Amino acid sequence: MKKVTLWTRQDIRSLDEIKTKGVFRVKRKYIEEQYEDIANHYIPLYEWFVAEASKRVPKPEGVEFPIWCSISEENMLRPIENTVVYVLEVDESEVIYFDGMKWDYVLNHLYIPKDEEDLKEYQRDLERKGFKDSFSFVEGKYAKLYPEEKKRVMDSWTRIFEIDDWNIFRVQANIWEIRKDMIKDILYYEG
Repeated sequence: MKKVTLWTRQDIRSLDEIKTKGVFRVKRKYIEEQYEDIANHYIPLYEWFVAEASKRVPKPEGVEFPIWCSISEENMLRPIENTVVYVLEVDESEVIYFDGMKWDYVLNHLYIPKDEEDLKEYQRDLERKGFKDSFSFVEGKYAKLYPEEKKRVMDSWTRIFEIDDWNIFRVQANIWEIRKDMIKDILYYEG
């Protein structure tokens, strides 16, 4: 089985979980702690991601959310205070690759076009229907008024898993858990 190297920055307390349980998994409370007041924006989008990603790589029982990883050392998040970076060796079959730039569309509740022509057609269609933008369909004043437009936007989001430009700045990876046997190295903050 092909192995890939991934890097992920996590709260330093994750070391205790790995030591005591042999595995680290992201829990909802961790996201709430990290994002505080805006956690309610992220959590439904992460839940959407979980549902879609688990169709590609089955989610183990008990996992709540994925672990965001970098595919390159050059582009990884460096350790900061109260964090560590795990250098992982993972079976490629356990990795969910996606386009991080397209993920930004999801975070902003935007339609992800197939290509330039699809984008132009989508914009023309919105204009014909009298809409000024598309981000109000998912959450906001139009969310309940136009369920078909909301569905159209959200259906486009699966395109995050279609990687058109494979490079270290666009491609990100997710895994469901960090097990002891995956850890090649741990990088600590050296303030």
